[in-house]
Amino acid sequence: MIDRRYGRAVAEPPRVTLRARTDDDLDVLFGIAADLDTWEERNPQAPAPLTRERFDARRAADPGGDAVEFVVDADGRAVGAVSLFGFDLYARHAEVGISLAPEARGRGIGTAALVQVVEFGFTRRNLRRIHLQAIASNVGGLRAYEKAGFVVEGRLREHAWVRGGYEDVVLMGVLRSDR
Repeated sequence: MIDRRYGRAVAEPPRVTLRARTDDDLDVLFGIAADLDTWEERNPQAPAPLTRERFDARRAADPGGDAVEFVVDADGRAVGAVSLFGFDLYARHAEVGISLAPEARGRGIGTAALVQVVEFGFTRRNLRRIHLQAIASNVGGLRAYEKAGFVVEGRLREHAWVRGGYEDVVLMGVLRSDR
């Protein structure tokens, strides 16, 4: 592809799709779940090493509840996961969460996956609002969320303990009427 601004070739953006998880995806998903560098950004629990056995046992024991989980696939390869969870069927809203392998970050993959899962939530699950929480230092994530249509709705000051210090948690949301 040619960048019109500069007249030089640039890499094609990856083709991003959402799909059901298969056994072939488990190594990638384990790698993301075990990544201590981003643990606090994804989990309310204290960081600790995660063994493959514990990961597999947790997956087997967790029925998923009402969560809708997708594998994020970029150019035919699993690179992460995105889910809708915490459904409020009366108020018609849910929370979204996304996690990507390090090599998939900063390439537009997260934004594309979020756009797709939001569309799924609004058109297939009849949601009217989707929200998320992110730590303030996750600048790349915040940028991806904004590109996907989320707006900042609030901030929980010093709400999360992350890598040795307290961080704000940014609350963001998107309404079906915003699209």
